[in-house]
Amino acid sequence: LEATECEVLQPLWADYGSISRLTISSRSTRSTNSPAPKTLILKSITPPPVKGSSPSESHLRKLISYEVEQHFYTKLVPLLPESTPVARCVASATPLDSTSKQNITTILTDLREAFPIAAEEQRSELSTSQVHAALDWLANFHGFWSTRNAELRSSRLRLPPLEEQAAGTFTKSPGVWLNGGYTYFATRQSEYKTLQEDSDSPWREVLCSPLPDPLSKKSIAELVAAIIAPSRLSSIPNPTSPYETLLHGDVKSANLFTTPSPSSSASAAFFDFQYVGLGLGVCDLAKLFTCSVPMSMLIGSGDGSAPRLKGKQSKLEMREGERRLLERYRQTYEKVSGKAYPWEELERHWNCALVDWLRFQAGWGFWGNTYWLEARVRFILADQEWTKWMQRT
Repeated sequence: LEATECEVLQPLWADYGSISRLTISSRSTRSTNSPAPKTLILKSITPPPVKGSSPSESHLRKLISYEVEQHFYTKLVPLLPESTPVARCVASATPLDSTSKQNITTILTDLREAFPIAAEEQRSELSTSQVHAALDWLANFHGFWSTRNAELRSSRLRLPPLEEQAAGTFTKSPGVWLNGGYTYFATRQSEYKTLQEDSDSPWREVLCSPLPDPLSKKSIAELVAAIIAPSRLSSIPNPTSPYETLLHGDVKSANLFTTPSPSSSASAAFFDFQYVGLGLGVCDLAKLFTCSVPMSMLIGSGDGSAPRLKGKQSKLEMREGERRLLERYRQTYEKVSGKAYPWEELERHWNCALVDWLRFQAGWGFWGNTYWLEARVRFILADQEWTKWMQRT
């Protein structure tokens, strides 16, 4: 095969490289049973020079993320069933390390041949069928990996960037993140400090102040983070370990392709796996629901009615629309994994995921279904049963 054209599709965040589409053709005219695809995707990482005497946490996070992504495509994607479509790796270069200026290059199959609709290009909310397709993809992905924890932990798990740097382990090291996503508490201490110091934020006192518990001086933000964080050692599980799976880590419409949906159904495929790692699947859903799901699908009751969120102190219990989406996810997850995920447990984990996601947004900046998220978290924090469970856990 040879590339006959290279079209740059977009630069990577903060100018760390680019994504291009290669048009390819075969050098041989021999017929084959499996014709080569017409296009491939080239992801090329070219990190900018480090500013100052030492790299920032953000810079280290990005470098590790590209190693993680290549590990995922080369080692884990071949294990996935066809029911969970993901781009396949055609070729890859040696990963970069903390000092090398060497590029990291990954060539992937082009998802748009089978999934031609880029959700981000619609410039509108996801349709109902697209939301369902995204949810089904996540349930299949999470369900598949929930029974393969030992395989995921067989490679060294990547720690928070500053920990890797301090331990001297920031080198070529295959594996996914210990904690999937890029917003988890251990890697967002600067944002948490910003929230602690923000006297104008209504969330500072609620999330950051130590609870009146003589046995613990931790805040709600710290307790929730501890509950949903994967155990560092498989030999020392935590209460949520039975539900641990592999997270996509950056679930949003910008990372989603779908099929056309002239009827009531569509299929979907996610891409961009820089922050793939261990965690509770509902943590992926928290970002999806906040950033990509239409508000009407979350707060609708099924009878056409929906509450009005009034002011900054509104509290909102789970509505039928939100419940239906979570139940759809739960049923598919159980079918794929072969494991029960009782509604009571899922709802507790879901509440934690929403509180944790709000903690990040409160320190970083709000976007998406902000009123819904804040109203839901106010209701959750007022739920004494959930609060008691959280403190016991």
